[in-house]
Amino acid sequence: MEWVKKLYDPYVRRTFKWEQQQDVTPEQWQRRFEHVFSESIITVLVQEPWHGTVRFKGLAHCYTDESGALIADPMGYLLEHYGGGKFKLNFHHGWNFVATINFKPEGPEKWRDLPGIDY
Repeated sequence: MEWVKKLYDPYVRRTFKWEQQQDVTPEQWQRRFEHVFSESIITVLVQEPWHGTVRFKGLAHCYTDESGALIADPMGYLLEHYGGGKFKLNFHHGWNFVATINFKPEGPEKWRDLPGIDY
């Protein structure tokens, strides 16, 4: 979960700035992170070749409370469910983009046979 906190840190700090709060304690930050993260959605995308360039194929949306295995071991989860490839996880809080992170597990590309989703 520490890797997720690092991703969310700039966004969580911005939420305090929006409220003009400058001196934030670690406890306040943690409570805000837990609140924001609990309301977030993760989109799983994979990079695929497309007419001499690349595009991102949407594979899944999940609420963070449904994403325990993905958060605990992203490389293992992606490899098990989608195989190898260049994956991007996008985190959103409501309509707000929070952060993105890339993973590149090695293995057969199971995702090629899966239907894409709109994102």
